[in-house]
Amino acid sequence: MNKNLKHHIATAVAFAFLVVWYYLLQSYGFFDFTTQLMPETYAGAGLMLGIGIGMTPAFYIWSRFNRWAERKLKIKGIYYEDSYYKSDGEGEGAGAGESKNKQLK
Repeated sequence: MNKNLKHHIATAVAFAFLVVWYYLLQSYGFFDFTTQLMPETYAGAGLMLGIGIGMTPAFYIWSRFNRWAERKLKIKGIYYEDSYYKSDGEGEGAGAGESKNKQLK
């Protein structure tokens, strides 16, 4: 089995984890709870807030799993957040902008 296929399988497993997490939150009534905390006219906002709060840990676990799988499979790539948060002119984000501005002056 090649590395690309293994990566696709790992990504599918991680996505299935997100779906299961969502349905567990729904089955335990978490979304109903957050919806009931809001006035009836803002029920949609309560649901959106519940999804955001409830899915945050799942997305964190998902991102760590993806990084682990890519490290195990020795998949190299550039992540937007990696270049954005680098400093001393190494990336293209805020840290690099400060460095470039200093060079222009």
